[in-house]
Amino acid sequence: MSKLHLVFGGRVADPQTLDFTDLKSIEIVGIFPDYASAEKAWRGAAQRTVDDAEMKYVVVHLHRLLEPDMLARPAT
Repeated sequence: MSKLHLVFGGRVADPQTLDFTDLKSIEIVGIFPDYASAEKAWRGAAQRTVDDAEMKYVVVHLHRLLEPDMLARPAT
């Protein structure tokens, strides 16, 4: 299975949380095939809004959401 990663962001109520204030204005940066490319996209998006403390971008490990029990399986 591909290790897909989603990068998105938007305005948050508190920069220390993930409480997005307007879900309709969430920016989807993209879906990436590996963490390295997702991190590069995240850094670019975050850098564009570095002066706005209420903007936050995150990387979500989609492969963990798609197969949550995969983390509990013993390695073979």
